[in-house]
Amino acid sequence: MAIPSIAAGSYASTQKLLEAGGNNAQASGFGDLVKQSLAAFEGQAKAADQQVSTAVSGKADYVAVATTVAESETAIETLVAVRDKVLAAYDDVMRMTI
Repeated sequence: MAIPSIAAGSYASTQKLLEAGGNNAQASGFGDLVKQSLAAFEGQAKAADQQVSTAVSGKADYVAVATTVAESETAIETLVAVRDKVLAAYDDVMRMTI
């Protein structure tokens, strides 16, 4: 199933950042991690679009189409959840008194 592979990919990306340089990699690599995640999401969305187009023409396996669309939906939900957490953290930081 794709959900474990998505989670495994996220975990692997985080591990690469940590192994690259410790705490400095976390501070300087967060933007890169977000960019990689967005690129992976874009690739997943394109794959889903391609599968749907193939299904419309009658040449695709409907199980593969349903799986690809479900993977894309999971990626969207994950992206939205991460965005919400980042915005909540930003709001918390902005409310801090100096």
